[in-house]
Amino acid sequence: MTVGQVLLVGAVALPAVGALAVAGMPARLDRAARILGTVIAGAVLAVTAGLALGERTWFAYLDGSPVVRPWHEVDVVWAESLDLAFHLGVDGISWPLVALTALLTLLCCLYSLWTVPAPGRGRLLVALLLAIECGILGVFLSLDLVLFFVFFEVVLLPMYAVIAVWGGLDRRHAAVKFVLYTLAGSVLLVVGIFTVVAAAGTSDLVVLSTQAGAGISHGTQVAAFVLLALAFAVKSPLWPLHTWLPDAHTEAPTVGSVILAGVLLKMGTYGLIRVAVGTVPDGARQLAPVLGVLAVAAILVGSLVCLAQTELKRLIAYSSVGHMGFVLLGIATLSATGLQAALIGNIAHGVITGLLFFLAGAIKDRAHTGVLTSLGGLRDTSPLLAGLLGYAAIASLGLPGLAGFWGEAFAVYAAIDRGGALWTTAGVLAAVGGALTAAYLLRLLRTVTHGPAAPAVTGLPRVTTVELITWAPLVVLALLLGVVPGIVLDTTIAPVNALIEAVAP
Repeated sequence: MTVGQVLLVGAVALPAVGALAVAGMPARLDRAARILGTVIAGAVLAVTAGLALGERTWFAYLDGSPVVRPWHEVDVVWAESLDLAFHLGVDGISWPLVALTALLTLLCCLYSLWTVPAPGRGRLLVALLLAIECGILGVFLSLDLVLFFVFFEVVLLPMYAVIAVWGGLDRRHAAVKFVLYTLAGSVLLVVGIFTVVAAAGTSDLVVLSTQAGAGISHGTQVAAFVLLALAFAVKSPLWPLHTWLPDAHTEAPTVGSVILAGVLLKMGTYGLIRVAVGTVPDGARQLAPVLGVLAVAAILVGSLVCLAQTELKRLIAYSSVGHMGFVLLGIATLSATGLQAALIGNIAHGVITGLLFFLAGAIKDRAHTGVLTSLGGLRDTSPLLAGLLGYAAIASLGLPGLAGFWGEAFAVYAAIDRGGALWTTAGVLAAVGGALTAAYLLRLLRTVTHGPAAPAVTGLPRVTTVELITWAPLVVLALLLGVVPGIVLDTTIAPVNALIEAVAP
């Protein structure tokens, strides 16, 4: 095996083995187990960073061949009689999400070294975080549809446990709602996958991308895209299939909310690009206007609901509906600009919302409430927390120079550039949604940081060194991606152009 192949296998094997090792340690070694889990998460981050080195080349796409060309690839027969393969690979579309997943998991494990929510048992929480990481990385690295589905499902039970065991007062309801929505999406996903596999005669994503729907009838492509798009819309989440998200975010512990918002939602948008658009482009072209309309609805509904929210974590949760609406609008345009906007929007949302949920958790842990009016005067009692919250909120509203700007601005541009009454209207309404985003985030800051001093925030404990170490990478990335967006865009441009060529009529 080459070094790249070893790294690919290691990226999914390390967190899986680590989860078992950490969970198997005795309760009396709980802290040692959490340290071990954090070390393993750090090793996974190092492995994912290594995937960007060596054989990576953007020039492989310059001949215009519309095919997925992994930088590194493992393709081993899994079940020969069923023509299934253990096929992993990484390219410019998947690698930024792989790196983001590894980074956020490490930060959550590091955070759990010092902060474990009730009922304790931190080693089990860290083990579940590693299991979730294994599933999410497997989704981003899979180049076989059946393997993709297997990893897609691996995430379900560990995330249910994180919410149900370490969540808030209404955690069981939120966890069950999460499972029911996700299972419904999984049923649609497996039917959509096997519709494609049966029609194309293969489950290999590289082959399916190269064929670009060839050999699959128009009607079958439309039906498959509907199934796949609905399945991924649940995970994204797209309005009106989003109602599980606010409950899950509000009740989940801090690290659960960070993983949910930071990378779990991206499984939906990534699947929509790589699987739905990449394998059945006729269906994508046929239904792109519907997806665009629903994306704009998500932007507007998410923003309007946020204007009425009175609870901190719930407001951030609903903001994700709007922000992911911009990502889905970019995908719906089926243009290079739109897909680029979606991909950098994915990363920016993961960084910024991860930081917001870390900060929201720190504020709630100190004040013992998330009610906005009970958090007024934060800048006087904890100026550092207030400053970081202001920074994250401004990044989230899309201020130029910070990470949130590029994805949302270019999603609007891509819609208007697509032309026609529908897409122009969608672009204009999305821009209005952007203005509403600024309105509710500025309202948040006015209430929490500049509002009248509230008793709940009197004498708040100071921000700890551990918290600063955990948050610092996200603070830096929010600025770095805003100033140097090429970190993501230069990586994704070649595979995006190849994909656009594949789906072009």
